[in-house]
Amino acid sequence: MKYARDLAVVAALMVALTLGTYWLLVAIYELPVAASTEAVEIDVLFNAHFFLIAFLFALVSTFMVYSIIRFRRRPGEEDAVGDQFHGNTFLEIAWTIVPLATVIFFGVWGTQILADITGDVEDEMVVRVIGQQWSWFFEYPELDDLRTTELVLPVDQTVRLEMESLDVLHSFWVPEFRVKQDLVPGQVHDLRITPTLVGEYKTRCAEICGSQHAYMLADVLVLSEADFDSWVQENSVNVLALSPAERGELWYTQFGCNACHSLDGTVLVGPTWEDLYLSERPLASGETVTADDDYLQTSMLEPNAHIVEGYAPGVMPQNYEERFEETEAQYGGEIDIVADLIAFIRAQSEETE
Repeated sequence: MKYARDLAVVAALMVALTLGTYWLLVAIYELPVAASTEAVEIDVLFNAHFFLIAFLFALVSTFMVYSIIRFRRRPGEEDAVGDQFHGNTFLEIAWTIVPLATVIFFGVWGTQILADITGDVEDEMVVRVIGQQWSWFFEYPELDDLRTTELVLPVDQTVRLEMESLDVLHSFWVPEFRVKQDLVPGQVHDLRITPTLVGEYKTRCAEICGSQHAYMLADVLVLSEADFDSWVQENSVNVLALSPAERGELWYTQFGCNACHSLDGTVLVGPTWEDLYLSERPLASGETVTADDDYLQTSMLEPNAHIVEGYAPGVMPQNYEERFEETEAQYGGEIDIVADLIAFIRAQSEETE
């Protein structure tokens, strides 16, 4: 064969360049540690894509560079003319069929992985995930409706996350778990995770959802079975036994108030709660009001009724009255969340006196 030696050299260079490029891609786009069963299959698919990218880069680059060097016109060959040909049926069929087959292969493979990681699993644990601007909170219906602002999971236990948004689009993402799910207002979406590595991680919102989007984070803890049982016992709080201010502190995080209202004077999306109680509040309308119980209650249940000067209307969710009533019903109507929050706000002023 006329070009057998050239093809052998090109093949050897392609192998070397493919492996080198693949190593470079893996190093540059290093994935975080794989901490779930789902991450294993997804990483294999990622690496297959990296290898295909490296191979295609080597295929084009090697032939092009080798041809430029090996078959360049040399001195004294000004009149030389290379072999002329017009079309090659075999090549045209090959570079149509092979890419098509490759795309179909990866499509089927990805679909199969998606089916594997989203399918029903026996003995799965259910956790509700609620996203709102700009915080996460989690409920454990199988653990007496335990509520937390951190996601705590037992290792090697498949968990079905029932996910919903209370306001705008959010997206739940823990990079170490690889899987990600958008949260659409008015809909409940499921996401299954089987954590395999004990450790501390972060969930973040992967969908731009407003001015504090970058700070919509929550801790994710994967614990051993024994440590998870201990955590459940430690966090199973008797809400009815708490004082109103202590319950208010609980609601402050569980209803996402902490995402917009600081306790130390830090300026966030909403006014700080530091020294708020009975302070004089200048409003955007030009009026000044006293932050008494009536003002605070109205501000929680009708957020646009009193807009503090320097802050924008329409930012705070408008459905807190409905959400408070739902939670109060779970405790037999023996609590008053608005009163608890007001007691907590009052405590923030008393602490600084």
